[in-house]
Amino acid sequence: MAMPTRQPPAAERVYTHVKQGVLDRRYEGGTLLTEGELADAVGVSRTPVREALLRLEVEGLLRLYPKKGALVLPVSAQEIADVVETRLLVESHAARRAVPAPPGLLDRLAVLLERQREQAAAGDFAAAATTDRSFHAEIVRSGGNQILARLYDQLRDRQLRMGVAVMHSHPDRIAKTLAEHEELLDALRAGDAEAAVAVVDRHVSWFSHLARGEVR
Repeated sequence: MAMPTRQPPAAERVYTHVKQGVLDRRYEGGTLLTEGELADAVGVSRTPVREALLRLEVEGLLRLYPKKGALVLPVSAQEIADVVETRLLVESHAARRAVPAPPGLLDRLAVLLERQREQAAAGDFAAAATTDRSFHAEIVRSGGNQILARLYDQLRDRQLRMGVAVMHSHPDRIAKTLAEHEELLDALRAGDAEAAVAVVDRHVSWFSHLARGEVR
């Protein structure tokens, strides 16, 4: 007889529910979430809801207003600019370190690229954005610098949220993203570090146009 699977703690369930809702844009920037609504949605009391919301406020996804609820923070131009700058620093360095490519890296990237292609074709933008991030994170991790890898992971949710928003508002960008991933993979296969860095620079810098309001 199979043992019943234990549910995660109540606060963890609320945290996952709200975070996923913010990342896949069910809860858009500017939405006010109340403790009561969330407690009902997840089937818990208000105490774990409060705990989860505090955690999400620390992560910069929400702002709490006592007796009112939690406001989902819109992605700001400054946040995009900061993320782009940090990504360029980390990913340019990682692309250089990935030449010559460590064992298995090229195969893992090829699998992720194919998965992203399939997800984009199916219109599953949230999944495609997650795979997009995994593609870049794989290159960063391949350098073996744990501190850089952790720093990059801290950007994960912010990147994911921006990525989903971009794919929804710019569906034509998806084909360009896939083509640039292919180009980056080809440069790594060829052992051409400068070409790989040039693709990363072009690929990541596109987000900075969002920060300047050139892309809506």
